[in-house]
Parts: sequence; structure tokens; C-alpha cells
Amino acid sequence: MRFVAMKLHTREQTKEGEKEVKEREEEAVRKWVPSIDGYLKFLVDSKLVYDTLEEIVEKASFPFYAEFRNTGLERSEKLAKDLEWFKEQGYTIPKPSSPGVTYSQILQELSEKDPQAFICHFYNIYFAHSAGGQMIGRKVAGQLLNKKELEFYKWDGELSQLLQNVRDKLNKVAEGWTREEKDHCLEETEKSFKHSGEILRLILS
Repeated sequence: MRFVAMKLHTREQTKEGEKEVKEREEEAVRKWVPSIDGYLKFLVDSKLVYDTLEEIVEKASFPFYAEFRNTGLERSEKLAKDLEWFKEQGYTIPKPSSPGVTYSQILQELSEKDPQAFICHFYNIYFAHSAGGQMIGRKVAGQLLNKKELEFYKWDGELSQLLQNVRDKLNKVAEGWTREEKDHCLEETEKSFKHSGEILRLILS
């Protein structure tokens, strides 16, 4: 999954990237002129997506989802603390917007009907945040929050080891899949980038 995901990045994002920047929105993201209101929308929608992922693995419509409980990558509790901090600073916390609500619904549907596709989204959401997400967090904090580091960008434990543990579990689960199921999982990568990108662009709204 990593190989496919890296190809969908631009060369600016990673040396393995092959995607060209064509859309006006993507050009804007590269220049990063965030606003507090937009950043709050991004955090709220992100929390809805992470809430959904954590609820799905807790419910475990497919037994192997339970393998991904308590990985150390969970973000819901961290985001709740960050949003509470913004509230204490006097900001009004918005309701989830269309990108987050739509993605949450898609994740719910996939988790119940298409586990291979769901696992692709699960992987890309968590792993993208651990990489590019950290870079974005530092940049936004520097521009808007007087360099305050939000909980969203902190992990309990060594992040590289937490990621490796999840990779190992993903590989173990995928061992039982057919070649068609593995290919189907990989084919979902572009859709996961699309939905995550729509949430990311809220920062610029």
C-alpha cells in the first residue's frame, strides 16, 4: 500500500512522488495561507473521521478489525483535547462540514460491505497524518498559534515503532486475502487521497 500511496504524492511531497500538480486547490495548498476558522473546520472534520475509524474497529463487523484496536495511533482523544483548548481561548467550535460527514459515511459503508477497501482508507488516513500531517501541523502552529504544539501531533511512544506494529498487523491480515482482494484494496488508494484532501483543504477556507 505504501508504494501505491507514494506514487500519488507530488515530487514536492516525496522523492517517490509521480503526481503532477494540476488543480488550483492543490496549488493553493502548496502555498499554505491558513486561517484559524479553516483550521478549526479541519480539526473538527478530522475528529469525526477518527471517531468513525475507532468506532468501526471497536464494533468489528469483520473480526480482523479488532486487530487494530489500541494501536497507539488513535487521534480522537487528542483532538478532543485540542478542540477544548481552542474553546478555552474563546473560539467557537464549528459543526462537522460536508467533507468530514461524507467521508465518515463512506467509511461506515465500506467497513460493513467492503473490508479490503476499508483497510486501504484506514492505512492511508493514519499513515498520512503521521508523515505529511506533522509537517502541516508545525507549519500551521508557526503561523497561527505562536508555535503551540497541538496534541493531534503528539503520540505516546515511539511513532516509528507504532507505525511498524500496524504495518505488521496489516500484512498479517492481508496474507489471507486473494490476489483479487489485495488488488482491490490497492485500487482504493486514490479515493482515500481524494476524501482526505477535501478535508485538508478546509484549512484554507
